[in-house]
Amino acid sequence: MFNVSLFDVSKFCVMKFLSAAICIFLITAYSVSSQSYFTDTGYAEFTSSVPLHEFTGKSSHLSGMIDFDEELIDFYLDLETLKTGNSRRDRDMYNTLNVDDFPFAEFTGWIDTEIDHDSHDVQSVTVTGDFTIHGITREMTIEGTLQKLSDEIRIVAEWVHDMTDHDIEPPGILFYRVRDEMDVKIEVSLLRQDD
Repeated sequence: MFNVSLFDVSKFCVMKFLSAAICIFLITAYSVSSQSYFTDTGYAEFTSSVPLHEFTGKSSHLSGMIDFDEELIDFYLDLETLKTGNSRRDRDMYNTLNVDDFPFAEFTGWIDTEIDHDSHDVQSVTVTGDFTIHGITREMTIEGTLQKLSDEIRIVAEWVHDMTDHDIEPPGILFYRVRDEMDVKIEVSLLRQDD
């Protein structure tokens, strides 16, 4: 027969309750403090032009993450997911960007702006970091907006980028040369990651 007192049973129950409560507290505290967000379905577009003609490469495969604990941001794009709506122009764009040797564009940096994590309003943000394309990295600062919802971050940013900073020779169309600068736009919804 087992010799178990009421005191032993109550002590066991209290210990189980405390263990469960501590586990729940640690899991809750960790998930609340975790400020990491991710996406692999962000939207990116690159627009270039020649006189009287403009074309845009679009992709819905922008991948990225934001870690607010570390104030880090990282986005990358498989350049072969960019489509202009014309397969010949796509091939010319891939050749210009030399995607066989440099298949990705990537921005890695940090958040310069103080963010109100309790606000659901659209906030202006500035990030600084390294943008790599065509195998060449340049530091740059990008301004955009951020909106923090319950389990989601929405980011919109637009900037003008000079292709010659990365030794990219803009192609010509007929007698015209594509301008050196391209307009870049991203729209991203990142979901909170449960660790």
